[in-house]
Amino acid sequence: MKYGILGDIHANLSALEEVLRCFETEGVRRVLSVGDVVGYGAAPRECIDLLREVGAEVVLGNHDAAVAGKIELLYFNNYAREAVRWTASVLSGHHHAWLAELPLVRDLEDCSVAHGTYANPELFDYIQSTTDADPSLDLLEGRVCFVGHTHVPVTLLRLAQDPHRTAYTMENEIDLSEAHSALVNVGSVGQPRDEECRAAYAVYDTDLDRVTIGRVAYDIEREAARIRAAGLPGVLADRLFLGV
Repeated sequence: MKYGILGDIHANLSALEEVLRCFETEGVRRVLSVGDVVGYGAAPRECIDLLREVGAEVVLGNHDAAVAGKIELLYFNNYAREAVRWTASVLSGHHHAWLAELPLVRDLEDCSVAHGTYANPELFDYIQSTTDADPSLDLLEGRVCFVGHTHVPVTLLRLAQDPHRTAYTMENEIDLSEAHSALVNVGSVGQPRDEECRAAYAVYDTDLDRVTIGRVAYDIEREAARIRAAGLPGVLADRLFLGV
């Protein structure tokens, strides 16, 4: 079985379309999303509709939660707040209902999915170190969980031969055959922040017991123009070209 995992899409339709084309080429059978479908970008309706069309299994991100009125905007920066308010104003009732019904965690047969952390997912904390990863790895019942939120691809894992020590790798090919447990941050489809502007995604091949982090170019000019036309802050368009 091949799973395709979407990192933070952030209403970037061009990037999402390109990644889904990659999934089709690579023979992905099941599409997962770590959340933050909306926020920052200017195609929230289209991205939600496309995810529903392909039958993606999605979890709730903090921007999704904010648009759905589930969390306060206190901890969002000014640009994010403006994008959340704009997004909430342009979504239809059924889009709002879809976001509001997203779960915080999905535990599937071969893996789990959460937005920021597997432990206490409602806090939308960031995993930026091995110490940050430990509570989620301690709680994880399966072997692998896919997350996002930081927009930077990285894998934090414990090996079967040393299951109490947490290490990390930023390699794009992750062999899970010797892993006791792993948290795989798949990066971001719509707003990468690792100084690489191409969309990031992951493919999990359960037969090979391997995760691959892929990158694909998309029409940044188109999405930047869409953001500016919507009247959203220009910095949200400019950063797409820089991968920050």
